[in-house]
Amino acid sequence: MEFRAPAVALDQNERATEYLTENLKDPARGRNSVKRIIAELGNATNSYPNWHPLLTAPNQTRSGQKYFLSQLEAYEGLDHTREFVRGFITCPYSEIVAKQLVETVNEVPGLYAYRLDEPLFSDEAFPVVVEATDVVLEADGTIRSRDALIWFTQQTTKEARDAQVAETWWNIRSYILGDPHGSRSSLFVNQHTGSHMRKILEALNNSGMFGPIKESSLAMLSEKKRDRISETLIRTAVDVWDKKSSDFTFELRGETCKAAVRDTWDDGTELSIRVQIGNFDLYVSGFYYVADDRITHSDPTGKRALAEKFV
Repeated sequence: MEFRAPAVALDQNERATEYLTENLKDPARGRNSVKRIIAELGNATNSYPNWHPLLTAPNQTRSGQKYFLSQLEAYEGLDHTREFVRGFITCPYSEIVAKQLVETVNEVPGLYAYRLDEPLFSDEAFPVVVEATDVVLEADGTIRSRDALIWFTQQTTKEARDAQVAETWWNIRSYILGDPHGSRSSLFVNQHTGSHMRKILEALNNSGMFGPIKESSLAMLSEKKRDRISETLIRTAVDVWDKKSSDFTFELRGETCKAAVRDTWDDGTELSIRVQIGNFDLYVSGFYYVADDRITHSDPTGKRALAEKFV
């Protein structure tokens, strides 16, 4: 489905406003506060792209990539938090915690924190606003393209030395685009920026600097095709199952398929099925309901060229 940023932004902002004001004695005043915060920090979001300054600016004493604010020591004390494109608001119940959070964040270059005078989330909370001062928004509410591309490229190449495999766009676009997102845009980056990010990632992957390319997500295929792949493999497994061995193999379209069939409740009504080709080169799982000859399944994962054999 096409990502419609204005509609998504409206829904996100309404949800954030409701969350931050529904418990207040004066929710109308709270809504005015949230409205000002949205004007300052941009649209409400769910999670940041991994290159966002809010994740990369703090010194990280703990090793490994950080994907969430709660993983960073600089933001210790977060409570009842809502995120926006340029920053976030958090509402701890302790004034001491709120004061310490402001002091700690203001020691980080590129970040600025301050206490909010008006209550949010609860009349007993002490709201703190944190913003990434280097983040500039385009007219459409997304991060300025040049900045986003620079931060994305810097973060991506930084990870190359420790990488074991090259992750495809479809595998990691949630980390690149932030959430919510579409196929190449989000509330953080528009289609122009997202398209260039994909091109940069593919060029870096093709250079070999990350190692062999790992294919996993099949989100580039339509939902109809993904359904067809899962249903083809699961139904074939059901049809060839001899009802004696729970684990078996079968041949289909030139490929050896390893299947596992279990009677979920030991009553013959529901079968739990997994089918795998190679070392997870293609994997599907789901359930077969005997009474009405019906299949449900999760999305298949694996390599696109192999998966398309079963469309």
